[in-house]
Amino acid sequence: MENSEVARVLYEIADYLELQGVAFKPQAYRRAASAIESLDRNISEFHSAGTLRDIPGVGEAIADKITELVTTGKLSYMEKLRAETPPGLLDLLAVPDIGPKKAMLLFKELGIKSVDDLKKAIFDHRLQGLKGFGAKTEERILQGIRVVESRGGRALIGSAYETSTAIIGRIRERHPDIKISMAGSLRRMKETIGDIDILVASGEPVAVMDTFVSMDGVEETVAKGETKSSVRLKTGIQVDLRVVPAGSWGAALQYFTGSKEHNVEIRKLAISKGMKISEYGLFERDSGKEIAAMDEGEVYNKLGLQFIPPELREDRGEIEAAARNSLPELIGYDELKGDLHCHTEWSDASGTIEEVWREAKKMGYEYVAITDHSQSLKIASGLSEGRLLEQIKEVKNIRERLGPPWLFAGSEVDVLGDGSLDFPRNVLDELDFAVMSVHSKFKMDEKAMTGRILAGLGDEKVKVFAHPTGRLIGQRVPYTFDFEKVVESAKDAGIALEINSFPDRLDLSDVNVRRSIEIGAKISIDSDAHSPEQMELVRYGVATARRGWASKSDIINAMPLSSLLKEWGLS
Repeated sequence: MENSEVARVLYEIADYLELQGVAFKPQAYRRAASAIESLDRNISEFHSAGTLRDIPGVGEAIADKITELVTTGKLSYMEKLRAETPPGLLDLLAVPDIGPKKAMLLFKELGIKSVDDLKKAIFDHRLQGLKGFGAKTEERILQGIRVVESRGGRALIGSAYETSTAIIGRIRERHPDIKISMAGSLRRMKETIGDIDILVASGEPVAVMDTFVSMDGVEETVAKGETKSSVRLKTGIQVDLRVVPAGSWGAALQYFTGSKEHNVEIRKLAISKGMKISEYGLFERDSGKEIAAMDEGEVYNKLGLQFIPPELREDRGEIEAAARNSLPELIGYDELKGDLHCHTEWSDASGTIEEVWREAKKMGYEYVAITDHSQSLKIASGLSEGRLLEQIKEVKNIRERLGPPWLFAGSEVDVLGDGSLDFPRNVLDELDFAVMSVHSKFKMDEKAMTGRILAGLGDEKVKVFAHPTGRLIGQRVPYTFDFEKVVESAKDAGIALEINSFPDRLDLSDVNVRRSIEIGAKISIDSDAHSPEQMELVRYGVATARRGWASKSDIINAMPLSSLLKEWGLS
């Protein structure tokens, strides 16, 4: 089984247990699922080696369930939980503002067991008769339903990217001489993906298609042909594979990567220059003579454009900028020098401080920050004043003992409802710096939330504003605040706005990244890792930065340590 399949089952178990009101266990299953998603090897390798319990969060009981899943493809415990839960009830948990208690109350009192049932009940104003539900609650829940519906059947970039990478690896293993690449919205690194598109150049398309449709994990072959095949995986996602001649590789990459809007404008540009373009190449319109086909960069060049990186192909001004030769040099995927937002077992994560340090060293970083939660976030085992001071000493001891990469003693400090930070001045002053976050009272009105954030940004120890809008993709809308005013304040105070790299956050979004850079603010691309393996998630943060037209100079943690200490005052 794929890691994503096992993780999906564990997440589902957590949801079922939460509906039943079981304490503690849901969090344990989610922690294990998150760790499994981040593994760089297939879960079956851990099973074969007898090392499942080496995975963070996987104890004996969960290891036994993984063993059953890997060996049989089924899990009796899951089937039991499903049988005990009304069909459709689980879907309610995806709606913001609907937790397990509310879901069970809605089911027991109103017979609501699906999102459609919930929507009908809201339109009939039947929720207002329940304790704790009023007109404003109905309005918020309806807004949450729209968030879920807007995501539709789309997958988050993290799961789609990992799935695609695994499929490409399998095909390349059987056909080492082919060219193969992600395409479509996945190659553009959009935050959610409909279908996975994969492009291959090969002289043996039938053999490639045979490999593709016979892969492990395929639930159904939707269509099979010599140039295009589609399968539906057991995870529910559809994968489309196209095979083109090697001589058309560059043109096909261009054609099958851009958004519809981007490609329409490219086609118009080609026509205006007496050319025509397709997946087979760029040609003179009248004579049909090939102008470019094998190299993607040459296709753009012959149209009079700079090469447009895949992440920018959304028709947001990139074609005009490329015509002026003024596209930014985007931040590279290997240009980060450190991570300024990481958690450890001191709060709600797995992994020791030293294990985070080791992972940073493995990634070639010059520095990494330990930023566990502050005391008010009790659900995440936030550190008390005493424990934080103890941790600071531990970080400094390890820093002195192990040397590079440099360990920063930080904290992810909540900005409270009144704008104050979650630790007193004497404790904050012991930190190298603070990462500020909003973790509560998301429903404050715009004026109050803006004032709250601005007050927090006024503290000299705050150097990063984490996941600034508070959104969770497809789960929670951003809280309301004056974005422009906050970005201006962060710029003036020398505080970086974070791109949180968790695939369900990617907050800032690409649009907000671009606007922040236009205003002049700096960005920090961080993992918010809750296990050392999750530090690799920064690839999605970098992708979001690139989609937001960010250069290396816009990113504070692309600075070497010496520059960061000097220019950003992290000490």
